[in-house]
Amino acid sequence: MNIKNAQLSVDKWINKYGVRYFNELTNMAQLCEEVGEVARIISRRYGEQIEKDSEKNADLGDELADVLFVLLCLANQTNINLEDAFRKNLKKKSIRDKIRHKTNNKLK
Repeated sequence: MNIKNAQLSVDKWINKYGVRYFNELTNMAQLCEEVGEVARIISRRYGEQIEKDSEKNADLGDELADVLFVLLCLANQTNINLEDAFRKNLKKKSIRDKIRHKTNNKLK
């Protein structure tokens, strides 16, 4: 599935099951909440903290998908074509960072 189709799928889902989009501020708060859930899994699974027994079955992929879903909602409701925006962003980074990371001694 490409980004355009993902945005369309989310829009269809919202219209079928969600009644309507939450407003942008609510979705922004929701995005922060979902990113926090990803951060919790990452910090405990790959960081220095240990997972509680109740967290051991947490599905990182599912939480990342929750982040993506809300991000797609925000793009839809603000009329952003994420596929175009991502393409432009990658081009910008490719020009800006052409040699930056290759010459970064911290990455060697």
